[in-house]
Amino acid sequence: MMNDYPKPPFPAQDLNQPGIEKEMEPKPCYEAPNYLPAGKLKGKIALITGGDSGIGRAVAFLYAREGADIAIVYLSEREDAKEIKSEIEQLGQKVLLMEGNISDPEFCEKAIEDTVAKFGKIDILVNNAAYQKHRQEIEAVSIEQWNYTFNVNVHGYFYMTKFALKYMPEGSSIINTGSVTGLEGSKHLLDYAATNAAIHNFTKSLAQNLIDKKIRVNCVAPGPVWTPLNPAERSDAEIKDFGENTPLGRPAQPEEIAPAYVFLASTADASYITGLVLPIVGGKAIAG
Repeated sequence: MMNDYPKPPFPAQDLNQPGIEKEMEPKPCYEAPNYLPAGKLKGKIALITGGDSGIGRAVAFLYAREGADIAIVYLSEREDAKEIKSEIEQLGQKVLLMEGNISDPEFCEKAIEDTVAKFGKIDILVNNAAYQKHRQEIEAVSIEQWNYTFNVNVHGYFYMTKFALKYMPEGSSIINTGSVTGLEGSKHLLDYAATNAAIHNFTKSLAQNLIDKKIRVNCVAPGPVWTPLNPAERSDAEIKDFGENTPLGRPAQPEEIAPAYVFLASTADASYITGLVLPIVGGKAIAG
């Protein structure tokens, strides 16, 4: 039940970027024990960036429960990646792990080629890896930080999509991870919010562009979610009340967000849905 999930105040996390999920307390919930799989992705191949932890980890686990084999791109969190790989293999699905930075187009191209070499195709591409760093004022946002945030959050999505498309058959699906900050802005996440607005527009534009190829493109735009992303780059004082300002009074858990990715990937459920930016914000009224 939703009332059983952890609420603020949260204890000190002592994480450094990019953050290790197994070091968080409380641990993020990603296994979705109440979710009932129905074989919706049986025989599919899904490539997920940032699939080692957070939302990406929960999506990878649910996709595997739905019958998909999984390729996971992760930055450097090897322990997290090995752990989710083992758990997916215990479900009887195959997993490919690829370590690297999606801000590098050469790595992105190699990740696509390695995925196809192992699995033969890509049916679902989940662009999910992200970078953020809170700053109190614009003067504190360095040019290097601004460029890096765009290189990961926007350029990385473009690279992965560009290189994957030739291996994606009709009926495939691309799902981007955006953010409520891309809809509302965020005064302390100037670069991150701007990249998410770009992701939302990229989603809508790409959806139109790929209509004739019969490939659907959608986006999930969560509010605060209990993943390593925020605790790894914020102080313990800042993370103590994380998610408190949502109507539900807490951040989402990854397992509460992941079913939306199953829905959008499944042709049985979402064959008529493309170009959607889906906010999941804990009861907050928001214009999509």
